[in-house]
Amino acid sequence: MAETAGRSAGEPGDIIELEPSNPAHGGEFVARYEGRVVFVSDAIDGERVEARLVDTTHDGFWRAQTVRVLKPSPYRRAHVWPEAGLERDPSARPGGAEYGHIALPYQRALKGRVVGEALSRLAGLERVVEVAPAPGDDAAGGLAWRTKVRLHAGPRGFGPYAGRSHRVVEVGSLPLAVPEVAQAAPLPGRGEADERLAGARAVDVVADDGAAVLAYRRGPATGRRRPRAREKWHTLPAGHAVVRRRVAGHSFEVHAAGFWQVHRRAAGVLFDAVTAALGDLDPSAAHLDLYGGVGLFAAALAAKTGPDGTITSVESADEATRHARHNLARWPRVAAVGAPVEPYLARLGRVASADERARLAAGVVVLDPPRSGAGKAVVGHLVRIAPARVVYVACDPVALARDLGYFRAAGFEVEEVRAFDLFPHTHHVEAVATLRPPERRRR
Repeated sequence: MAETAGRSAGEPGDIIELEPSNPAHGGEFVARYEGRVVFVSDAIDGERVEARLVDTTHDGFWRAQTVRVLKPSPYRRAHVWPEAGLERDPSARPGGAEYGHIALPYQRALKGRVVGEALSRLAGLERVVEVAPAPGDDAAGGLAWRTKVRLHAGPRGFGPYAGRSHRVVEVGSLPLAVPEVAQAAPLPGRGEADERLAGARAVDVVADDGAAVLAYRRGPATGRRRPRAREKWHTLPAGHAVVRRRVAGHSFEVHAAGFWQVHRRAAGVLFDAVTAALGDLDPSAAHLDLYGGVGLFAAALAAKTGPDGTITSVESADEATRHARHNLARWPRVAAVGAPVEPYLARLGRVASADERARLAAGVVVLDPPRSGAGKAVVGHLVRIAPARVVYVACDPVALARDLGYFRAAGFEVEEVRAFDLFPHTHHVEAVATLRPPERRRR
């Protein structure tokens, strides 16, 4: 610890010795240094590491990045993405594979612990959560699953951001991407792609039936989940703005830069999980698909209810709503509404007739909110509707647990929480929770 000789550590760049304990939500591990919490990346609980401080601006905690392992975990492996390994300086390591140095089964155990801890702390639920892999991931070592990769323009070409930053780093490989995406990505040294994308600030490389589409924009690069309508996207091949996905026998169109589950099997895994969670549906009821995107879970509802089922899919992104109308056109009683979810539910609560309220109460609500979760206002509207069942699809365990806490405070019962490892070698985990309102328990 020569860099801190003669003084206490506490400046970015200082090297400190840490013994990480629990996994933290976000891919880091919790350690303590002289009584202070330090979130350290590229580590594993039970190890002893030397780490470089990178952020000491917060009163309650610091952040650090591992530079050397003094006592390795038995679960440590060579990093699946060489450019993200300890051999590189932390500032040059790409983000997006923060668990890539951990054995796959232990990654899932860590994710289960994170989900379980969030449920206990925020929802008052004590659950042992097992995280299931997607089909084929174990055989592939958790590689070659990303059907979409976003790269940003940097000094020497396109690359990913370094972890927890907007600094573009140079890489020569994309091991988490499916082959067609990895081969088509405009990484440094691929001059032809660089020339075609002259002036672009960000590019999405998207798999489409064995080929790849490059969707790019020339405005400022951001990390939003869905593109805003005012952003102008261009595609290579020119005019190829729509890609197609097939799930459970259903065909879906989605904009190349729009939101779709990124794992090659994720949409199918979640479609099946939601279908199983729906149970027996009342075909005369009114069902809701909130944050419906291009209609994936509305299709699951429609397949269950049959041609007479009444389903409304609500999505705020105009482009996704247009695709949903096309994707769901085969079901005449399924409507795709373009509106933010909370104002839509607020208006529904004001104008719905007694008959409509009864049909909504007999129906099922599926919701798949963005990473920030549904929030207290949306949960409040759903509590007032009191549908026969709520199926909540979540990509963030903390937001999910917070919202389940709101439901539980209103008397809802959490029947089941299932978790899926649809982002191998990252900290991300997908979950599907099933809830019933209090009156259902009394019947």
